[in-house]
Amino acid sequence: MDVQQLHIGDVVLQSGETLHDAWLSYATWGKLNEQGDNCILFPTYYTGTHLSNARIIGEQRALDPEKWFIVVPNLIGNGLSISPSNTLERYQGGGFPKVTVYDNVACQKLLLDKLGVSTLKLVLGWSMGAVQAWHWAVLYPDMVQNLLPVCGATRCWPYNQLFLKGVRAALEMDPTFAGGYYVEPPAKGLRGFGRVYMPWAYSAEFFREQRFKEIGFATQDDLLEDWELDHLGWDANNLLAKLWAWEQADISAHEKFGGDLALALSQVTAKTIVMPCDHDQYFTLAENTIEASLTRDAELRPIYSSAGHCAGSPGRFAKESAYIEAAIKELLG
Repeated sequence: MDVQQLHIGDVVLQSGETLHDAWLSYATWGKLNEQGDNCILFPTYYTGTHLSNARIIGEQRALDPEKWFIVVPNLIGNGLSISPSNTLERYQGGGFPKVTVYDNVACQKLLLDKLGVSTLKLVLGWSMGAVQAWHWAVLYPDMVQNLLPVCGATRCWPYNQLFLKGVRAALEMDPTFAGGYYVEPPAKGLRGFGRVYMPWAYSAEFFREQRFKEIGFATQDDLLEDWELDHLGWDANNLLAKLWAWEQADISAHEKFGGDLALALSQVTAKTIVMPCDHDQYFTLAENTIEASLTRDAELRPIYSSAGHCAGSPGRFAKESAYIEAAIKELLG
């Protein structure tokens, strides 16, 4: 694994704002061939980093660095790429510009150009990574040969938006948050954020079946506490910057498509396997079915699992991960 930064400079965002002195942190595995066509792009998810995606990268796996050049760009706002937490001198408190999924993908395109990538053999991602993958296939169809969105969507559908408003409120209601201008971490708000978020990520069946024991937790409250502690480790403004990008995500909102999802998805030429989980509570099977029906050469291949949204989390559940890796191998031929 090779971790680097690409310094981009000033970026005019989809909103018209300027993100000054921007950079992407990214990791690569393997080597790019002379033709520049053995690249796999694997964007990170909401609370993920390149280390999270690394759980399913390795020799003899579907994502094998001996065969492929694998690029994992960190999402803007995750604390490694440009984020509210590492630009305090320029953007105080809640003043960080509004960065969309489209803006992330545009910066990633600059990265791949710099690396010499001509063709993407595969773009894949889980959750918010899958949202980025859809954007890639729509915006750069001549470049993307295969597409695998896992537990994601082309847009943030209405019910998903309501979920995000709830977790945001849990954080912002902490008086210490102070509208983003906090002087110490808003610990109660961060704990509340994780506490509200956790049950949505799984399913009612998951807890009835006590599947939390598969991932090392004796009780459901132990899992809840783990989510609280995990979110205590995040900067609040970083979480909200990425949350805004998630909530506003909509590939059809690009000026070329005028809100027409069918028109946007008609651009996709990649062979596509769409992999929602039947128990996902915010990137739903029903909405993925709509999206797949609007995409040529797309197969809807659900993950039937009580793990819900987390069924697609890289390496978290063995059976579900094996099912996803089989789809990766199929697309890579």
